[in-house]
Amino acid sequence: MEKKMNIPGYVQEITEKLEKAGSAAYIVGGCVRDLLMGKEPGDWDVTTKARPEEVLKVFPGGKYENKFGTVLVPIKDKEDKTEDVIEITTYRSEQGYSDRRHPDEVRFEDSLEKDLERRDFTINAMAIRISDFGFRISDFKDAVASHKAEIVDLFGGRKDLDKKIIRAVGEPEDRFKEDALRMMRAIRLSCQLDFSIEPKTERAIKKMAGGIKFVSQERIRDELIKILESNKAYEGIMFLHDNKLLQYILPELERGVGVDQNRHHIYTVFNHSVLSLKYCPNKDWRVKFASLLHDIAKPQAKRFIGGDATFYNHDIIGAKIAKKIMQRLKFSNEDLEKVTNLIRHHMFYYNVGEVTEASVRRLIKKVGEENLADLIDLRVADRLGSGVPKAKPYKLRHLEYMMKKVRKDPISAKMLKINGDDLIKLLKITPGPKIGAILDVLLSEVIEDPELNNKKYLEKRSKELNKMELDELRKKAKGRIEEKKMEDDKELKGEFWVK
Repeated sequence: MEKKMNIPGYVQEITEKLEKAGSAAYIVGGCVRDLLMGKEPGDWDVTTKARPEEVLKVFPGGKYENKFGTVLVPIKDKEDKTEDVIEITTYRSEQGYSDRRHPDEVRFEDSLEKDLERRDFTINAMAIRISDFGFRISDFKDAVASHKAEIVDLFGGRKDLDKKIIRAVGEPEDRFKEDALRMMRAIRLSCQLDFSIEPKTERAIKKMAGGIKFVSQERIRDELIKILESNKAYEGIMFLHDNKLLQYILPELERGVGVDQNRHHIYTVFNHSVLSLKYCPNKDWRVKFASLLHDIAKPQAKRFIGGDATFYNHDIIGAKIAKKIMQRLKFSNEDLEKVTNLIRHHMFYYNVGEVTEASVRRLIKKVGEENLADLIDLRVADRLGSGVPKAKPYKLRHLEYMMKKVRKDPISAKMLKINGDDLIKLLKITPGPKIGAILDVLLSEVIEDPELNNKKYLEKRSKELNKMELDELRKKAKGRIEEKKMEDDKELKGEFWVK
């Protein structure tokens, strides 16, 4: 059943207080667009003729710490904790954008029209003044018709909403000179709303694409995430590519344009990458991003052996490239680790009858149990992006079964039936690196045979291992637990034709 929402009481309270103080107050921007679409706005913004110092008199708890005329008014809950913040902005116009990011001059205005004409797109350049808040968001259009809400639409925003069009206010080139991020924002909105971009606005994006170089990496990252989160992520990336923006945002991805793969592939590296994104079954933007970047290293890893192309180690190199990309775009360490982990292990080898439970446990240890389903979704995206009709063959289904089967088996030292404190008491040794080395060797043996994970065996084996030197223990642990790429390559050669 559809949830019917009212406009929040605090929005009504803010606009009524401004009106009583003698200043007309309008709800403005994206929230008006959402109201006209019958959606609950994520943010509420208010604009008014009142200057910031006048707004602060009405809302003494507000903060004004910028030059753009925006006062931040905290919304408190019953326990006096801030649960939201409303932006109240004085009508303003902006002049000059020498750095293509910030206005050289901000001028406070007495006219709402001046404020609306500086905004990015027609669907975001509307304002409403509500005289009677007694209606639900889903009934907003009826409220306008019955004069409970006065709508100000100077640039045809309602018409563009009906036609599902993203159109710049005024001259598109002027809007993109003012803030080059608006080009990405147009694409992001088209992805989120499933709108098309008006031809003149699109031509201006293609012409002004180089301006994106002047935008901070953090702002680009935020728009990119929103594109990936949408249901039109593939279309968004292709629009960035077709209109010359992608070469500045993800130049590493563009290097795959026109790069053929091998006889097992019908698509170039770039086309395969974007199609993998398109067919990714996972809604998590990080898994989608990993699907897009999983073969990012193929152009530089490409070698010819026996007349056919191979891409040895492109998974390892790709993870390193993806890490540099995400560091450049200021992604969080948590998101970076997630994406690079998936890329690093997307070539995992699995053939029914050849792979043991121990090797599945090692895969779980390397990838992390929380990433298993995502890794399989990446593999599905990889397959479908290659033109393979069957998304999940029997061997992938069998792997899921095996993963579930061994999920409770020990894959980390924490799951052993013995710990460092036990070893200190048992072996009568002081805390140090030897404790960790012994635990690593024990873990390597238990991964091979979970039946060994019992205290009696582990205590007996610990006494034997304690007789060994630290370097010998480390070498033994490393040889058993840590991944050996040379061994992996031997197993992976059959798969390195790249799915």
